[in-house]
Amino acid sequence: MNKRIFDNFKLYLERNKINYLYIGIIILLIIVSVLANFSPYDPNEINITNKLLRPNSRHIFGTDDLGRDYFTRALYGGRVSLTVGFLSMIISITIGTLVGAISGYFGGMVDSIVMRIIDILMSIPSFFIILIINAHFKPGIISVILIIGLFGWMGVARVVRSETLSIKEREYVLSSKLLGASHFWVIFKHIIPNLMSTVIVSSTINVATSILMESSLSFLGLGVVEPYSSWGSMLRNAQEYIEEAPYLAIFPGLLILLTVLSFNIIGDILRESLAPNNTD
Repeated sequence: MNKRIFDNFKLYLERNKINYLYIGIIILLIIVSVLANFSPYDPNEINITNKLLRPNSRHIFGTDDLGRDYFTRALYGGRVSLTVGFLSMIISITIGTLVGAISGYFGGMVDSIVMRIIDILMSIPSFFIILIINAHFKPGIISVILIIGLFGWMGVARVVRSETLSIKEREYVLSSKLLGASHFWVIFKHIIPNLMSTVIVSSTINVATSILMESSLSFLGLGVVEPYSSWGSMLRNAQEYIEEAPYLAIFPGLLILLTVLSFNIIGDILRESLAPNNTD
């Protein structure tokens, strides 16, 4: 099974070799963000004499309106954006998987109540819910992670629930129930392990959505606050200097675009390679 998945994944990569580029972008961004401390510049050190320097050999991304090295701030901003993306994904995937598996497994009244709640929550634009709630909390990384994570699980739950409806009718699940296994045992031993392909795909796409959500909140001033930076907050600060120093918006904007695009494309590749009916 694992070899088939690996072979399918490799096949889809080989069909379009540019896919290797997207994987390389994600790996590179993670590595440079983790190693941001090795930058010779302090991301928060103000030096007005170097204000708004264009990209050059010493400052490859130039400097911002306070003379801070923009490349270093982009590295630390990437660390924040990726951290928010991954941690909020873990929260939303965990909730969505548990809720979806329980709803699909028990069915009946439990399923009806859970799905109606999800329908109500999904009928309200999640961004506006997050925006309203976040406005009542102190802006910061932790609050952004929790809020995005706690309001990003509904789509995952729907996908997991539909898969669970199929899995619970398979022979090994029915046999386990006939042998007296508890509902808890069946869900965590048989249902959830067989949902992993769906969960992996959802996780990849959820990271991209979370990063985009964090960037939007920070752009509106409700996410990461000074002196810390994220790509969204860097875009927000660049508004005042868009004509004088357009690179202040270009670099973080490109980083957000490349990151979100790469995660979405990797998610599409995983969806195809993990498809149970794939025969390639």
